[in-house]
Amino acid sequence: AGWRGLAAGVLARAVQSLGVPADQLLAWIGPAIGPAAFEVGDDVVRAFTSVHPEAQPAFVPNARGRWQADLFALARQELGRLRVTDVYGGNRCTVSEPESFFSYRRDGQTGRMATLIWLD
Repeated sequence: AGWRGLAAGVLARAVQSLGVPADQLLAWIGPAIGPAAFEVGDDVVRAFTSVHPEAQPAFVPNARGRWQADLFALARQELGRLRVTDVYGGNRCTVSEPESFFSYRRDGQTGRMATLIWLD
């Protein structure tokens, strides 16, 4: 979903639309730009911390006066607020793993990945 989708509540809408109690869900956080590669400005920090001040640790200041953002941590926080506790993944960086993933940010070309959702 990227940072905009995450900030806009895409996880909450997805969980609610499944119609399953959160404690019966398993979430897997797929590959994304990792915190070492994802530099953001104050606007992105504000988009999260103005609503959820506890999101601040997901943003680390860097030497350029900007922030390194941890989308994986932000997604885990949101899933926790939604009471989804069975969460996996969230450790594969699309930018730093060119042998495994495409990255427009790294290569200037798009590619395709798929996400699956199923109910048992």
